[in-house]
Amino acid sequence: MRNDHSTPPSRGGSPGVYSLVRRLHPLDWLAAGLLLLGLVAAATGLLPSGPAADQMRRIGPLLAFLATVIVLAELAGRAQVFDVVAAWVARAGRGRYPLLFGLCVAFASLTTITLNLDTTAVLLTPVMLALAGRVGIAAVPLAMTTVWLANTASLLLPVSNLTNLLAADRVALSPAGLAAVMWLPQLAAIGATALCLWVFYWRRGRRGADRYTPPQVPAPDDRVLLGICSVACAGFLLAILAVDVPLWSASLVAMLVVVAAYAVRRRGELRLSLIPWRLLVLVPGMFLVVETVNAHGLHELLVRALGTDNGFVGMLRSAGVGAGLANVLNNLPAYVAGEAVVPAANHHQLLALLIGVNAGPLVTPWGSLATLLWFERCRWQGTRIDLRRFVLTGLVLAVTATAAATCALALTA
Repeated sequence: MRNDHSTPPSRGGSPGVYSLVRRLHPLDWLAAGLLLLGLVAAATGLLPSGPAADQMRRIGPLLAFLATVIVLAELAGRAQVFDVVAAWVARAGRGRYPLLFGLCVAFASLTTITLNLDTTAVLLTPVMLALAGRVGIAAVPLAMTTVWLANTASLLLPVSNLTNLLAADRVALSPAGLAAVMWLPQLAAIGATALCLWVFYWRRGRRGADRYTPPQVPAPDDRVLLGICSVACAGFLLAILAVDVPLWSASLVAMLVVVAAYAVRRRGELRLSLIPWRLLVLVPGMFLVVETVNAHGLHELLVRALGTDNGFVGMLRSAGVGAGLANVLNNLPAYVAGEAVVPAANHHQLLALLIGVNAGPLVTPWGSLATLLWFERCRWQGTRIDLRRFVLTGLVLAVTATAAATCALALTA
């Protein structure tokens, strides 16, 4: 099989189209396939028009937020916001692994909480892996810190995870209101993650060294751009916590500030490829497909699996079912399917389901989109992940973090 780029297009095809098809990633095919299936289901009547329209109206603001916040994070990453912070974190560790461990946990958690779990997977992963190479730190502990906390640290704010946006809308909680309910479950999930990270990846017998050499903080290519992007990210976080504005509008304003700065200082960086087309196709496809499956048997199965108990036992049950279903399907369709079953008044049961689909999908590589993106980034950086170890340690953490966070939710509830 030829590995060069000189293979001619098929007869009658366009070279441009052929080249585009060759560049498509398997996740692109998955996204397009799900959207096509959803559209066919709606067109043929397998999915009734009423539920299809309801789902599309519901995800409109989510897609606007997703597009703007990822462009914001991507441009902030190119301005070296994450590189500088990662270097500061490594220097603050002063060559001591236990201190570096705590700082990396805090850094990855903060990135996920404030800028979305996919941002952590897409942007923080290569920064941390590059940092590992520069200072001689083992790459796998840093990589696992990133992917685990991208999932388990995504409970606190609506911005942290698309599932949170759906849940906050369902239970009518503002960003501050959701944080007031989920702060203890979030601490519990991060604590369980830190424990498993240390035992499985960071302790002396696993990481293979006693000390590391602190790196120099990189000199930014453009200090003005770095400053503007840093302020825009901070302003976005302040807006969603202190001001009652839609999330998509806050991320849109912050993105426009950053885009304007790039238009003045680095116009060539502004390309259509910044827009997360794959996600914008994948998310509506997932919603339509899950709604179709719900209409043809999944709903009844989940009614029996989840029950209607809004107490502690029901919360544990919902969290467990959510975690299991997320690892089989994916966390977003798992939440959508489960939410349709939970009674409208059972807010505690719904938030327990949210914990399961956020903190639980750590066993399979497709459990969350963030994990898929993380695997892709690790492959590009040349970091080998032992899949058997990933699955087994992820199973331990999924059970531990989900149970700990659900018990914490019962205390706050």
